[in-house]
Amino acid sequence: MAHSHSNDHGHDHDHAHGKGHDHGHGHQSQKHAGHGHDHAPRDFGRAFAIGLMLNTGFVIAEVTYGILGNSMALLADAGHNVGDVLGLIVAWAGVTLSKRGPTARFTFGLGKSSVLAALLNAMFLLVAIGAITFEAIQRLMNPEPVATTMIMIVAAAGVVVNGVTALMFARGSKGDINIRGAFLHMAADAGISAGVVVAGAVIAVTGLVWIDPAMSLLLNAVIIWGTWGLLKSASAMALSAVPHEIEIEDVRAALLRLPDVLEVCDLHIWALSTRDVAMSCHLVMPAGHPGDAFLTEAARVMKARFDINHPTFQIDFDKRTSCPLHNGAI
Repeated sequence: MAHSHSNDHGHDHDHAHGKGHDHGHGHQSQKHAGHGHDHAPRDFGRAFAIGLMLNTGFVIAEVTYGILGNSMALLADAGHNVGDVLGLIVAWAGVTLSKRGPTARFTFGLGKSSVLAALLNAMFLLVAIGAITFEAIQRLMNPEPVATTMIMIVAAAGVVVNGVTALMFARGSKGDINIRGAFLHMAADAGISAGVVVAGAVIAVTGLVWIDPAMSLLLNAVIIWGTWGLLKSASAMALSAVPHEIEIEDVRAALLRLPDVLEVCDLHIWALSTRDVAMSCHLVMPAGHPGDAFLTEAARVMKARFDINHPTFQIDFDKRTSCPLHNGAI
């Protein structure tokens, strides 16, 4: 096994050991390069707690004043913010569950539980959007007066709530895709709430009450765009697709540049969680033990260039019998 670990103090520890296996068709050996975890500066537990408290309170306020003010735009934004609350819970759960080590049953740990939750959130949001869209269309056909001052005040509060929440996640948005998702979602919501403020102002000036349901439809379009992206990303992760930020041919080329690597096949890359990426492949090499230094360097290259922190290499010495999936698409 070859393991590359990174700890919170910035030190790297590399350990390598392995043994050969005779499969009856040439000398082969399997080498595993294990986990390397890059931790964000903190686990953002306090940020999640404050963000959930602020957003839950704001959802209650939006629903209350949306009903009192007869505003579909506020109710649409409240529906979206319910998704935000669920999204924050999912992100927090992902951070918490990622701390749990593998077990005999869940040998990769529980990182992908956040993917399942994201799929449920996406489906819930799409159902909510459908209900809001139906009501908005009814309002377009039969416009009703709205309390513009109330709409603008509540939406302005949304700009503050979402903006403050986004800032709490800004520090970790570059190092953790899970935290980055929370940051971008909150920042986008601040912009959407600003749009509701504008709608209220336009209604106050023009008296065109149809702008309120029209704005709710526009907000729904924005939400659908984001939800569709979430659904696609979560589905891809659930199906063990190659992470979108990694080009598999670039990984193959990097492996072929390693000393004595003749061929790379059966290359698979997938996400273990929102932070951890795994890969496995066969490397065809000249007969003889490749050595621990080779395995350590191969793991280092995968981590440094592609942020792949769980690589597994099988070394094949007989090209004629290696790579059983070579005739497939990969």
